[in-house]
Amino acid sequence: MQNSVAADELKAVIERIERLEEEKAALAGDIRDVYAEAKGNGFDTKIIRKIVALRKKDHAERKEEEAVMDLYLEALGMA
Repeated sequence: MQNSVAADELKAVIERIERLEEEKAALAGDIRDVYAEAKGNGFDTKIIRKIVALRKKDHAERKEEEAVMDLYLEALGMA
């Protein structure tokens, strides 16, 4: 009996994951559509993606990354 319960629980977990994966795919499609719309309106989607990534970070983390980037660029003679 315990084996059957474990199998049922495993099946339920797998089905939940599958539903979430479907939702994730749908959301990814929606995001692609928004980027395509932005591109159609003349926006640079590469820059928009960078801004979205930057907005996920707090101010201190961004400043630290910028400082390291500046240091590396200067070391390479690119600053």
